[in-house]
Amino acid sequence: MHSTGAAELEQSEISIEQSVLGAILMDSSVLDEITFLEIRDFSVQRHQQIYKVMRFLEKRNAPVDIMTVTETYVRFGRVEEMGGVSYLTNLVESCPTTANAGFYAGLVRSKAIERRTKNMGEIIKGLSRSDYESDEEYFSTIEALVSEMRPQDNVKMRSFSESKEDYFRHLSQKADYIQTGFKFFDKWAKGLGRGWLFVSAGRPSVGKTAMMLQRLYGVAKQHKGVVLIFTQEMSEDELKDRMLSAVTGIPYANILSKELTDQQRDALANAYEGFEFLPIFIQDKPYVSIEEVRAVARQFKKKHGKIACIAVDYLQIMNIPQRKGETRSQAIGNVTGAAKQTAREMDCCFILLSQMSREFEKAGKPQLSHLKESGSIEQDADVVEFLWHDPMDREMGGKVIQQTIAKGRSIGLNDFRLLFQGWKQHFTELPSKG
Repeated sequence: MHSTGAAELEQSEISIEQSVLGAILMDSSVLDEITFLEIRDFSVQRHQQIYKVMRFLEKRNAPVDIMTVTETYVRFGRVEEMGGVSYLTNLVESCPTTANAGFYAGLVRSKAIERRTKNMGEIIKGLSRSDYESDEEYFSTIEALVSEMRPQDNVKMRSFSESKEDYFRHLSQKADYIQTGFKFFDKWAKGLGRGWLFVSAGRPSVGKTAMMLQRLYGVAKQHKGVVLIFTQEMSEDELKDRMLSAVTGIPYANILSKELTDQQRDALANAYEGFEFLPIFIQDKPYVSIEEVRAVARQFKKKHGKIACIAVDYLQIMNIPQRKGETRSQAIGNVTGAAKQTAREMDCCFILLSQMSREFEKAGKPQLSHLKESGSIEQDADVVEFLWHDPMDREMGGKVIQQTIAKGRSIGLNDFRLLFQGWKQHFTELPSKG
């Protein structure tokens, strides 16, 4: 009884697939309506091949009908694989009308997703943790398998008329920028934008990490979502040392050496309590991959509802797989592209720290080409910020750091001056000299 029911169900699926293919043979414009349907969605290999030929003909702007499909099979000597001309004729006869093609194509896809889910479950069940060097590599494999299972949607083109309601809804919503606490920057740029990939680059000793931490502290105080920090070179405690020094003004060197007065220890304890109320989370692990960053972000979005910022310190020391025949620059491009995609998917700002090349030292002022392994970084980033020291610009009390916004996709270009007091890991904005 059970096997009979399963056979009937399988035959029903086959009949639905036949109706879709028959509708295409009757009217090839059906292909425009069912762009979401993938070759792998068909359960029968013969149907997969027929649909593949149909899409092949469509790409070549050739007619798609019984005659052209048959000719294509004949040319490659594989007529028997499609069941002969009679099978195509039967497909047309099994489809009385093309009116329901879109509906039937949706059913084909739904069944395909069910099959892929069951198959993927079996594959994941068969994975052995012992075959992977770390838990994260194991989970990254599972994440990749699940991503592969997802339908490869084609974006639907829309006219102004079709998207009018969505557009005016968009206009009625307040722009959701996130303030950073740097008043000159926030007044000019309105803050950090959701969906941005923000690249902050600089040579060693200009305070890239300190700037990132002070900025993220300002973001966290807005309570517009969680702040996720991935630190690879410094430990979690080192980041906390820097943040607490910046907030309390207690010399960073004293915190590092643990040479603290009772009063300073009390000040640090009070400041730490303040941080406990902020939505800041730190992962201390070297050699992090962009897949891991994305997986963690998805977990936090599911748990907390909203992410304000993701920050990775820094790009060039991440785990960046390089495929055969791929250059290092191309491999980095895969990471920055995925970081931008993550910013959009998570509706947050993704801050990525990066190195600058030594060529900058000869130029005087940084250019986009001075990003180390720059090609795709400058292309994918919405904002590129350079932090650099001009020895000719001096102020009492610290080192003057120039903040050059060399790329601003929606905000433009600008320059700011900052006083970096490294002894307490703190930046203060300075008036422009211009």
